[in-house]
Amino acid sequence: MHFFKLSLLLVAVSVKAGFGSEQSVIGKGGKSEVVEAQDNGTDAGSTVVFGVEYKDTYRGRACLVDIEKCMNDDNTYHKTGKKLSNMLLTSFPPFQLSDVEGVSKECRLQSRQFIEDLKKFKFWALKMYDGGAKFPSGILHGNINQLGDFDMCVDAYSKERNIHGQYCLTNIEIEIPKSTYMSGLYQLMMAYDHIKTRIEDSGHRVPRFSSIMWAVCIPSVCTHEEVEKGLSKAIQKITEGTDLKLKHKVYPENCHAKDKWETPTSTYVALFLLAGFISWLIFATLYHHWSFNPQNEWIMAFSLKKNFDSLFTIKKNPNEIEILHGIRWLNALALIAAHKNMAMLFEPYANRTSMVDEVATAISIVGRNASLYTEPFVLISGILTAKSLLGKLDKSKKINIWEEYVSRLFRIVPSLAFLIFFCTFLMPWMSSGPMWNQVVTHHSHICKKNWWRNLLFIHNYFGFSNMCLTHTHHLGIDTQLFFLSPFLVYVLWKWPKQGMIGLTAIGVASTVYRFYLTYVMQLSNFIHMSASTPQLFATADYSYTQPSHRLQVYVMGLFVGYILRYSEKLHLSHTALKIGNALAVASFCLSFFGFYNMALKDYVYNPMDAAMFGAIAPILFCFAYSWLIITSELIGKGPLARFFSWKIWKWWTKISYGVYLTQFPIYFYNVGRVRSSSTFTFFGTQYNIKEMIWIVFLSMLLTVMVEMPFQNVRDIIMKKKPTKQENKEIKHGKES
Repeated sequence: MHFFKLSLLLVAVSVKAGFGSEQSVIGKGGKSEVVEAQDNGTDAGSTVVFGVEYKDTYRGRACLVDIEKCMNDDNTYHKTGKKLSNMLLTSFPPFQLSDVEGVSKECRLQSRQFIEDLKKFKFWALKMYDGGAKFPSGILHGNINQLGDFDMCVDAYSKERNIHGQYCLTNIEIEIPKSTYMSGLYQLMMAYDHIKTRIEDSGHRVPRFSSIMWAVCIPSVCTHEEVEKGLSKAIQKITEGTDLKLKHKVYPENCHAKDKWETPTSTYVALFLLAGFISWLIFATLYHHWSFNPQNEWIMAFSLKKNFDSLFTIKKNPNEIEILHGIRWLNALALIAAHKNMAMLFEPYANRTSMVDEVATAISIVGRNASLYTEPFVLISGILTAKSLLGKLDKSKKINIWEEYVSRLFRIVPSLAFLIFFCTFLMPWMSSGPMWNQVVTHHSHICKKNWWRNLLFIHNYFGFSNMCLTHTHHLGIDTQLFFLSPFLVYVLWKWPKQGMIGLTAIGVASTVYRFYLTYVMQLSNFIHMSASTPQLFATADYSYTQPSHRLQVYVMGLFVGYILRYSEKLHLSHTALKIGNALAVASFCLSFFGFYNMALKDYVYNPMDAAMFGAIAPILFCFAYSWLIITSELIGKGPLARFFSWKIWKWWTKISYGVYLTQFPIYFYNVGRVRSSSTFTFFGTQYNIKEMIWIVFLSMLLTVMVEMPFQNVRDIIMKKKPTKQENKEIKHGKES
């Protein structure tokens, strides 16, 4: 940077001095020629290359070294500057608060000074003006959200007047006009109300899609309430004499000013703790590399070398159900794409209406079916839990419930706690942007208040809008079902007939309850066209995050686990196998494609459709997977089962928990940093390869640095000591 500045100064001096009257130019044929400047009609001191003069270019660049000094020293720009500023003030007037009632004296004064210096074409005032939003083209393509220039605004500063620029992202909501024609134009502007939101919505996980985002740049002494007052005055001018009705809101977290940014002490403490933990990992790795036997197993548990080796070592376990790895991978991939859909809705695409045209088709069920993709994880959890606990009951006639609970908590708590710690204290200070505080910082404030709910796995009972790390709601569901499972499995093992009847009754009750609640409360697990945020949040709070609604599929998993445990071989005729395969395919297609009409642009919500999808589709979807699992294990693997049993998916299983935890922070990190409109393309935006690489990479790091070390610690703690009988047998063996 210093070298660059020095170069520009030398250029400026050389232009001024002229280095004599001769200049070097490139002649025809690429050869350098020395010619008299006066001979080719240019001023003395010009540099000409291929007939192009560079004197003014170098002079302008030299000015940028210290533009404030350059501006003060230059007396020739005033006439042009005055003309241009008059044009700006009349044709594209800036947002300012100098004449707004109810605004503080300091805000009025600095706003007035901003206008005065803008009239004088002062650089800092131009930056503030340039940082705010302007009326765009392409409004009928949905290019209505205007983020201005975030960095230009917050970097604006007048040393003479001590004024700092402040960027505020305002929200404006247009009530649908009564005029049919105007309402049609509204639909184009607002991308068909793809999701119907309210300006009062929190906006940190579901965007305020029905609101216009409009950036203003004001002095930092002005408050968000004062911006609201100025906005109210501006809107009144626009709507006067029309039947348009507009609401507006400026959230305090959506105002950004550099002179107000201050890193809290908690973040420094968090950095210190993180540095200490990383230092311990490095120490453990060096210890592993250089130490001699015997090695301390407690230190070795945290060795990065050991855990990386373990991550990339794939061993075949004769007791595992290989096909589950592929099923887990497929549904995790589908969930990643579905979650990306929600993150995309925050972004101010210049062709937002075209985006909705593309996704409001039957094929969009891939993203709108998102709730279905979580069901196989509940199914798999039930299968593995039943198979494992039944095996222990067969061996020792009892279940050590305490050991089961502790083992699970060691598996899931460390990574979850680390993510909460990171997203609460470190991530908010990693970057900035127009929506950064809305989607990142606001969420960290929720986590500061409610983190304990996550670690107790009860966060799914307190509502989606106030949930820390909303995407971890499934952990609460799965953990609660797991805590219940020893009792359910014991009954099934002790009294198989009565247990099956009881579990069937629980599954039926769960299905009926899910159907009834969805229908009566008008919920929808399917994200249909123009679904509203109240409906989406109500669905999440009363159905999607409730274990009572997931019991139907969990019971199916327990039954499949029971079958796999006690059936060595399944003998089916060729006809019976074909019928079973046909039913499985039909179930999958009906659950996945049967509700395609709900994805279309002209769909009108029907509670019966929503209830059928919410209660019946998960059963059909998981029946298809259950049939595939049972037949592959007890009859033989066909092509699909062999694909799902491919050993690479076992590696995916090792990082799957990390993938589940890291995807949302990565998505919203990128949303928060968005600074301008972009163009939506389905494959370029929906399947962002760079984002996918980051998800996999950070998942591997989380797995190796946190999850695996604490699993190693669990294994050390839970090493079984030999019983007295086993000690006697060992002693007898040595004596003999």
